[in-house]
Amino acid sequence: MSQAHPAYDALTERHARLHRLGHLQSLAHWDQAAFMPPGGNDARTAALTELAGLLHRQRTDAAIGPLLAQAAQEPLDDWARANLREMQRDWQLATALPEALVERRSLAVSRCGQAWRQQRPANDWAGFLENFRPVLAVAREEARLLAERSGLSPYDALLDQYEPGMTRAEVKAVFDEVRQWLPGLIQAAVARQAAQPPLIEARGPFPEEAQRRLSEQVMHLLGFDFNAGRLDVSAHPFTGGVPEDVRMTTRFNEADFLSALMGTVHETGHGRYEQNLPREWLGQPVSLARSMALHESQSLFFEMQLGSHPGFAALLSPMLVQAFGAQPAFEPANLQRLMTRVQPGRIRVEADEVTYPAHILLRFDIEQALIDGTAEAEDIPALWDAGMRDLLGIDTRGNYQDGPMQDVHWPEGLFGYFPCYSLGAMYAAQWFAALRRAMPDVDARIARGELAPVFDWLKQSIWQQGSRWTTRELTERISGEPLNPAHFKAHLEARYLG
Repeated sequence: MSQAHPAYDALTERHARLHRLGHLQSLAHWDQAAFMPPGGNDARTAALTELAGLLHRQRTDAAIGPLLAQAAQEPLDDWARANLREMQRDWQLATALPEALVERRSLAVSRCGQAWRQQRPANDWAGFLENFRPVLAVAREEARLLAERSGLSPYDALLDQYEPGMTRAEVKAVFDEVRQWLPGLIQAAVARQAAQPPLIEARGPFPEEAQRRLSEQVMHLLGFDFNAGRLDVSAHPFTGGVPEDVRMTTRFNEADFLSALMGTVHETGHGRYEQNLPREWLGQPVSLARSMALHESQSLFFEMQLGSHPGFAALLSPMLVQAFGAQPAFEPANLQRLMTRVQPGRIRVEADEVTYPAHILLRFDIEQALIDGTAEAEDIPALWDAGMRDLLGIDTRGNYQDGPMQDVHWPEGLFGYFPCYSLGAMYAAQWFAALRRAMPDVDARIARGELAPVFDWLKQSIWQQGSRWTTRELTERISGEPLNPAHFKAHLEARYLG
């Protein structure tokens, strides 16, 4: 331990231990979602609840408070000072919640999340509701306690867990701006595409094994390190694990290859961010991804900015021919049109980038009401049906599996998370605008398959920075300005109306 900063060094040892325990927790969660047989759920729930309690006791040890105060007086460099800032944030969040609530939360979300995997295909809203009510109750209590500690409103306190420093008022201001122009842009994009020559639809079926090989081939193209990660299947695509062992999942539909393919591209953005976080700080809070909107900016950069780029479609075309055989639908121009088709639908993860924000606006509205107590769990279907009708003109009545049960987030207690998706799309557009300024020939490079310069730029600008900077500081360092949704609007207009 250094004589110059003994308190700080003691804290780094504690966080390294937390990282190792969190490693096991993350892989147990991944296995529960991807491989665990249903009969193992009670035992896994008990194990995860025990581990959640253990981690909480480690994070709230009474010795940490004095160590943080002492470390603040020690001579630290910029990275260590940022690490201490993140340690202090972790301490504030952890000590706001009693261990009993942490364990009750783990128990409730584990039960609800696992039951959801069977209840969603069965369209069993009544069964889901029975498990979901305890999750909502825990989330409200968590919000109340976090708010008391932070001085924020209850919903802001939940949002701050995923997007530090961002408030509901700021999100609402950005989203209200989007509400003004989004419906007109959707209508204009649909009308423009309807006036074009008919699309050539891809002819299936597309065997799952061929899709899996294609997905892994595309992950290689995108630079994913299979020595430090893998791809599996789950009911809802996600990326878990740890930077040393990233666990990605997707889901296959033999009638639709694009769903799994673009889902895999999306998750690869998450995976590459995790694999390229600053390794010299691994195990410390400063090595973690800055926020969920920043994380989503990487997955959406990969899926939308890069994956739906005309030049990238040209790279995919021969890979599709190799996987499924030649057909006219796989010609690059037609493929890119398939990948950018604007078509309002029920499923968020399958939505095009023009209609996608509508799905987030809906969830943002509902979860605020749930946390504020102006709506109860029983009210969700009616709120959902009204929102989908108003935002996308779609009738979802009675279809719970493709309605309020489609996502795993609420069953897992992740309230305040959904706004990060559309914030991430806005950041992704802002990053690509900054990349074009730094690399004016980037579009031609993508078309030539020269993707390494793009990834190098992301690595230096975002991945290697970890949590060294606040989100606003990082955004301004990369792009010269704070979050500006005008870049997102300009991107959509250029791609879909230009």
